[in-house]
Amino acid sequence: MLTASICTIGDEILIGQVLDTNSYNIAQELSKIGVKVNYKSAIGDTLDEIISELEKCIKKSDVVIVTGGLGPTKDDITKVALKQLSNSNGYKYSEEQAAIIKRILTTRGIAITDINRDQALVPENCQVIENKLGTAPCMKFSFEKEKRKSLLYSLPGVPFEALGLLPDICTDIKSEFCIENVLYKTAVTFGIPESTLAKMIEEWEDGLPSTMKLAYLPNPTIGVRLRLSYYGDSIEEGENLIDEKFSILKEIIGDALYGWGETSLQKEIGKLLQDRSATLSTAESCTGGNIAHLITSVAGSSNYYRGGVVSYANEVKINSLGVNSETIDKYGAVSRECVEEMALGVLKLMDTDYSVATSGIAGPGGGSEEKPVGTCWIAVGYYDKKEAKVLSQRVNFASDRSRNIERFTSNALNFLRLTILNSTK
Repeated sequence: MLTASICTIGDEILIGQVLDTNSYNIAQELSKIGVKVNYKSAIGDTLDEIISELEKCIKKSDVVIVTGGLGPTKDDITKVALKQLSNSNGYKYSEEQAAIIKRILTTRGIAITDINRDQALVPENCQVIENKLGTAPCMKFSFEKEKRKSLLYSLPGVPFEALGLLPDICTDIKSEFCIENVLYKTAVTFGIPESTLAKMIEEWEDGLPSTMKLAYLPNPTIGVRLRLSYYGDSIEEGENLIDEKFSILKEIIGDALYGWGETSLQKEIGKLLQDRSATLSTAESCTGGNIAHLITSVAGSSNYYRGGVVSYANEVKINSLGVNSETIDKYGAVSRECVEEMALGVLKLMDTDYSVATSGIAGPGGGSEEKPVGTCWIAVGYYDKKEAKVLSQRVNFASDRSRNIERFTSNALNFLRLTILNSTK
């Protein structure tokens, strides 16, 4: 199988000043065309270190993709390193990239300097892949490696520029190598911990053919994604086989499997509500509007989401949602009784078919022995034959404040999803 190394260059990456999204995007795109990433690294802006690391990458992999260090400033030395690495005698001028540089700077009203023009200079031994989104070109080098070639692509570090170049690079890789067919499909699950899920589907996983591989991709807020990969000659056979295996998986884990690919709980909830021509409202305390934020992040959510109340203070719970003050006095704001009244209150206030409410203790303070930090009550209100009903559940987590809020939110969304699935409007 064709292999690849990804190397990011820049001191800003190493000290955590800049998040390395390039490696993530590059790995995703390479995987889609059947290239296995077998090595990743991040290095600083040091000439000898760059050369040494890239030599290692060339030996390890068929394809090397480098990002960073191609700007107009003196600390951008990747081009110098690549000139030495490729044994180029000097530089050549890329007229195509020079024209792009002129267009970009002129459009921005920036005077063109010698520093800008020099970005169109590239090592003689490279092939230029035009970067239409920025001033630094993509450079392609070919190296001989034990009677096999290894290709190196050097991309600018600006994420949207690197991402914009990936289609051209993937096309070029496919033209240079014979790549085995590969298919991916991902099932997204929620509500079953990874270890429990692995045990549940152990027999199913053991029965996968040698042409298929399963990967577990856990995320505390999205759930556990299960990615099936198929490697073989027939695309049609692979598609049919993946669908067959996932159909069996659905029978094993049921509604815990909630979608495919890059979906999310909020997207799937939107589909369910639109299929039922139903509406939704929210009442949030500990999640502080995060549920509403995720619901409205989905395009078209105005078709089913009417609004919500962030009832952080008890007075808002009482005055806006109609929670009985005696309920809070007797049971506390973080209780089944309170959150159920919140869900029913916003259901009636917003005149919706469904509602979801949360009340909990995100931390770091405010917990007790009975209700420790990480405790959250969730309730979903809905109508059954014109009668308002409510379901509730308690969840407990032991994370920091931000992670607790994320988990409260995702569990509330999942509880809402399951309630919609199992209710009739």
